[in-house]
Amino acid sequence: MSNVTVIGAQWGDEGKGKIVDWLSKRADVVVRFQGGHNAGHTLVIDGKTYKLSLLPSGVVRTGKLSIIGNGVVIDPWALLKEIETVRGQGVTVGTETLRIAENAALILPLHGELDRARETAREQSDDGYGKIGTTGRGIGPAYEDKVARRAVRLCDLGDQENLRLKIHELLLHHNALRRGLGIEEVDGAKLLAELLAIAPRILPFAEPIWLRLSELKKAGRRILFEGAQGTMLDVDHGTYPFVTSSNTVAGGAATGSGLGPDSVGYVLGICKAYTTRVGSGPFPTELFDEVGKGIAERGHEFGVVTGRPRRCGWFDAVLVRQAVKIGGINGLALTKLDILDGMESIKVCTAYKRRDGAMLQHFPASLAAQAEIQPVYEEFAGWSESTRGARSFADLPANAIKYVKRVEELVECPVALLSTSPDREDTILVTDPFAD
Repeated sequence: MSNVTVIGAQWGDEGKGKIVDWLSKRADVVVRFQGGHNAGHTLVIDGKTYKLSLLPSGVVRTGKLSIIGNGVVIDPWALLKEIETVRGQGVTVGTETLRIAENAALILPLHGELDRARETAREQSDDGYGKIGTTGRGIGPAYEDKVARRAVRLCDLGDQENLRLKIHELLLHHNALRRGLGIEEVDGAKLLAELLAIAPRILPFAEPIWLRLSELKKAGRRILFEGAQGTMLDVDHGTYPFVTSSNTVAGGAATGSGLGPDSVGYVLGICKAYTTRVGSGPFPTELFDEVGKGIAERGHEFGVVTGRPRRCGWFDAVLVRQAVKIGGINGLALTKLDILDGMESIKVCTAYKRRDGAMLQHFPASLAAQAEIQPVYEEFAGWSESTRGARSFADLPANAIKYVKRVEELVECPVALLSTSPDREDTILVTDPFAD
């Protein structure tokens, strides 16, 4: 049976939570495969709002298995707090419904401290790029330790002597860094005690996830892979260095879960009918006028995890077309079309123009090139009718349909789903990603 991988096709915050929740009623298993608790998904179900950071969106549905894969970096304290929060909202989360990869790397308190200290140093520096715009939650430093082979992993919590040795190795690096940054060194014995104290609460969720998923695949279970940030925040393919520290594209679903690339299945890219971005970095179509302010207000554009306001701009077809090609996206889920209701005219970026007049049909990797590009727009007539809550194309204004069709042409990918409100039922299905 078919599997589906859901990824963002812009800079994140595209509304993946609602789409994953909408799809999860068809899935047996929902797998989170990258990121940390720096990304958030908002789900609105029967009028109740759930805000998730680490937990897969499948946890809010009964009878679904939720899995946190090895590609995720996990703050165990934040995870347990999130579990208690959703339990308080009536959601059952236990070892029968949630499993975690035993080889997932952990985010420790020292990672967040380092993250924030470096952002402060960047902000105060006269040289360099300035702040990256991280959430300060330690995700980047945790991935650094993972790649440098000094991370503490979930499975390490079950072996006290090995954990002590790993902390010693870790602090050889971190305490030297902290001395350079002028922050207090970490007490290894205290960190060991903190991890041993939390171990009994988190270890019952751990297992070899790759083996569990292999068995589920063999049994014909439908698997839904859930990404966190968007394609243009991918550490390799995004707007480097203003990116996250993991691979956000569909290929990450394989490496971040332990299943082969043949298991990724249908790739659904999520994108808004306009563009937003949180944090620093290039944003060619960003609007600084009343139009941009209006989009932000109507779209309630604030980060789920941090509450930071999102930068807003017109839809960038060049960016999304690039994400389609890099991510192997088979179909798009276009969200927040209703936010454009009532606008007299709407623009879409179709190319970039350099200072010398040269035209670009892709987003350049060079920071110098990124700094000089200007968007080339195509303008569309807007619509006065409301699209909010529409559940078929027949319910949409003619100009809204024209807009969607032109977006498909420009990004070279069909729209498979169209979302017209935060409610999961307000979704127009064009192509079923789970169709065999």
